Amino acid sequence: MPNENRKRGKKHKKTQEHRPAFLRHRSIPAQESESHPEAPFGYVDPDIKAYFRTVDDQIRTWQQERPYEEDQAADLDPNEAKRMFLVAALSEMSEKEKQLATDPDCSVVLERMAHSMDDFVRRVFLDSLSGSYEALVKHRFASHVCQTLFTVAADTVSRETKGIYPSVTDSKDKGELRTLTRLILDICEELTPTFTSLVMDPFASHVLRALLLLLSPTSSAASHKAQSNMRSKKSSAWKARQGAMKSVFADNKSHDRVDSSTRAVPNEFHEAAIRFVHVLKSELNDNEVRALAANKTASPLLQLILEVEADHGESSLPDSLMDRVMVGIITLCRENPDEQLEASDYLVTLLRDPTSSHLLETMVSRCPDPAFTVLWATYFRGKLARLATHPVANFRLNPTQLKDALEELESSWNKVIGSARTGVLRAMIDRACTLRAHQKDICQAVCNAFELFQPKDRSHLVSCVLVLKPLGEYMATELTKHILEDAQQGSKKGKVDDSKEPKVQGALILQSLLRLNEPHCMMVTESIKSLPTEDLILLSQNPISSRVIDILFDSETVPFKVKRALVMSFIGHYHTLVDDRIGSRVGDRCWAFADTYLREKIARSLVRLILENTSPRNINLYLLQRRPDEWRELQSQSKSNSGSTTSPSTLPSAPSAIVQDYSNSDDAEVSHPSKTSKKRRSRPEDEIDAVFNANLGGKVKRAAVSTAGSSDKLIIKNRIRVYRMY
Repeated sequence: MPNENRKRGKKHKKTQEHRPAFLRHRSIPAQESESHPEAPFGYVDPDIKAYFRTVDDQIRTWQQERPYEEDQAADLDPNEAKRMFLVAALSEMSEKEKQLATDPDCSVVLERMAHSMDDFVRRVFLDSLSGSYEALVKHRFASHVCQTLFTVAADTVSRETKGIYPSVTDSKDKGELRTLTRLILDICEELTPTFTSLVMDPFASHVLRALLLLLSPTSSAASHKAQSNMRSKKSSAWKARQGAMKSVFADNKSHDRVDSSTRAVPNEFHEAAIRFVHVLKSELNDNEVRALAANKTASPLLQLILEVEADHGESSLPDSLMDRVMVGIITLCRENPDEQLEASDYLVTLLRDPTSSHLLETMVSRCPDPAFTVLWATYFRGKLARLATHPVANFRLNPTQLKDALEELESSWNKVIGSARTGVLRAMIDRACTLRAHQKDICQAVCNAFELFQPKDRSHLVSCVLVLKPLGEYMATELTKHILEDAQQGSKKGKVDDSKEPKVQGALILQSLLRLNEPHCMMVTESIKSLPTEDLILLSQNPISSRVIDILFDSETVPFKVKRALVMSFIGHYHTLVDDRIGSRVGDRCWAFADTYLREKIARSLVRLILENTSPRNINLYLLQRRPDEWRELQSQSKSNSGSTTSPSTLPSAPSAIVQDYSNSDDAEVSHPSKTSKKRRSRPEDEIDAVFNANLGGKVKRAAVSTAGSSDKLIIKNRIRVYRMY
């Protein structure tokens, strides 16, 4: 072809050349309209996303504010502006709930707003997501929104069960709004056909756990262990970085969380929960159910399903989920109770696997008694010495057959302590405390474990147990008196010797021993009593070992005279004890326990702190020195108002120090709350203040007085007061 007849430009296919122009233009949006897995309901408009970022910032600010102060003007409602703000945000959210729930940025805002929604708004929001829950629970971001909604919906369901409903305005064009109870039941029906596949989904399994806890809020299913499995470690760490999620309203009475163990739910919820159990049992065979135990995603949900099955009394039936996981032990106990069972490799693997061992723990605690007897005889008896030192099995081993376990482990305690696998020993102490049996044997086992064979050696019990060393090894270190002091000095220098520091495992053992009955818990109290005062103060100032002192005050089995003797042992040394962040908390414990006589002793041992320009909180040392009778009457009144001598709620705010700078406190006769700006002007001044004010206060403006001068003036006044006391 001649060059002059050739045309420039790209060649087009005939299909594109002969298509009408309007079809060619419509083909592009047709491709864009296809749903993307990350945004199955469409993307959020950038302007709306920017608006919800401001909503998130404002709610964060409100959630981090201090509680509403009562001294504000009575005609100002602190919640009115917040309600108007949330109403505006909810109006902007209308008909965009699904897009916002699947957005990575806006989904967090919805979670934060869910805690501040009232019952009516929660019903509207859950209703707007109806028909799409199967896709939402499998979505990376929307699944967390659903999980939060199911969690906060528990309070609303409890109120609806009691017949408490919010007022709803009639609307003919929008139809009738379902109750939250009905909405939850409809969600269960929507998820039932795909429940088996959702169990293995990495995002949906967490939502199903929250849903099951909402349907079956029993004391066992809603335990702390079940609550800890609600989110993965990665999800929990991410949520912790988002800050506190709570209601922004000052009057939290309507938003208070109801105790899950006492929360009322309708009977339909129990039926829906057991329906999920039946679906899983009918659609999966025995091997498929057992395969869920080793799966990191499905295993926590399977634990919760076994809890629900046990709560409804179906775990003791043949071919139940519990029977399948236990490899037919329940069926064997019903049909052939005398037949000898062979050990299964599957259950042995469950005991040593980090993931499935949690499931075995649930099985042991919730299986029927005949099945547990067979399980104990087949898999635990004769193997406790090896299991107790296993890095995984020792955490899951909770020996209920206490007497047999003590006899079997009698010669293995040295190895248990040497490997620092103390979970079995502490579990046996707790079990003896619960049963109130074999407590003498368990105390003897503890002494044998730490080589405290002679009665005189038991004075070293606390020191040996804290560092998890037998007596011979502990004495060989030549740190009998200064082991805690060396550890504290090493931590200040940045060099910490782990062999000299108190161990958490040892402190937990001592705490469990203190809960035994009186003749047996005295073994720990006598060891504490034998410690020198310097070592006792160092023990009280350590963040790990100080918890032993806390349990000594909290334990109901420790005699009153022992607690009183401990408070008396610090007399003359309280100024050293409270001059520490941890020791001040122990000082608070002693002050809360003490009566008026002991409080006077404690207060007089703290007088020297005034010379250091510090003043004990809530002690009023100046009133004690000037008018002792009035001080005693004040302390007797505060002691009677506290109600309890050892309750943590009556203590000052721990772990804040009991000593604070005197410049931030009043030298008034009676302590007052922190907001005393008006009272400071009207309180009477003593003669020392009058002398200083006559010479300085009337001639120099307050702004002209330097900080250093004010501090020196304050120190001089304090020293004059102390000298007058003597």
